[in-house]
Amino acid sequence: MIELEGVSKRYPDGTMAVHELDLVVGRGELAVLIGPSGCGKTTTMRMVNRLVEPSSGRIVIDGRDVTDEDPVQLRRGIGYVIQQIGLFPHLSIRDNIATVPALLGWKKSRVRERVAELMELVDLEASTYGDRYPHELSGGQRQRVGVARALAADPPVLLMDEPFGAVDPIGRERLQDQFRTLQRRLGTTVVFVTHDIEEAVRIGDRIGVMSSGGHLEQFDTPARVLGEPATPFVADFVGADRMIKRLAVTPLAADRLIAPTGGEDDLPSVQVGSSLREAMAVLLASSGTSVAVLDGDRILGRLDLDGLHAQLREHLAVPPLRDDSGADAQSGAASDHGQRPA
Repeated sequence: MIELEGVSKRYPDGTMAVHELDLVVGRGELAVLIGPSGCGKTTTMRMVNRLVEPSSGRIVIDGRDVTDEDPVQLRRGIGYVIQQIGLFPHLSIRDNIATVPALLGWKKSRVRERVAELMELVDLEASTYGDRYPHELSGGQRQRVGVARALAADPPVLLMDEPFGAVDPIGRERLQDQFRTLQRRLGTTVVFVTHDIEEAVRIGDRIGVMSSGGHLEQFDTPARVLGEPATPFVADFVGADRMIKRLAVTPLAADRLIAPTGGEDDLPSVQVGSSLREAMAVLLASSGTSVAVLDGDRILGRLDLDGLHAQLREHLAVPPLRDDSGADAQSGAASDHGQRPA
């Protein structure tokens, strides 16, 4: 768990980059910080591993106040991925991934096993890519190596600063999906900075929207940020099409379906639990007025545009999730992605 308590960053010229920020990221949660340029999102993330020193406040990771720790040792226990990747050009892919475990004094056999494991995790065949150098890989492949290197020492916390921003749109979506699957599998706590609301909605358990001067406007699930913006700034930032974006984080439920009639075999289909955006895309691409909704091979019913709209409205009407302490979703609820509670 990462806790920021009254954290501020003021530069010598008086510029306030982050203003008395209170933020809790639950263990195993992927929290996205987003906002306009200069809002302090990257500064906030970099204070977690003390690449930027806070002016005031406390930063606590799993009960340890990291402002009291040696910053070099701290950084070796926190993964860090940036857009420029930062691979060492003179080292092979294997040696790049092994950098931090080697610095920590791991035995060579353990390092080899960890590198092989991580290359498999990020879908890079060790026998094919292990001895290559960064310039011999595509941008997406290099980015996956960067993620593998950040995870090499099995850090409990991973910081990511617009890591996929330099990748083409198709490759970027693939990387986002691959990383989300990997993060869920490993249970790593992630703070992820982006300027792209689509990316934030796609991968985040919760989204922190920041405004100029380092103010946190809202910290909530993607569905809540899109469906119930806490301030006019958030509403303006996420855009007038926020309800369309919300389709991506609203799962297709088994209710509000038209009962099957036995004639659904020729209809285009989607699986129950898919996002409403996926269902709408299939529906609009078809020549008919409805799609079949399946549970595996079993037909549950049909969904039309009226049913899709009804499901979205019902999802919006669900009250905020609450944790065991009674706090609302903004202070620690589980996400609409079905992840563990904070």
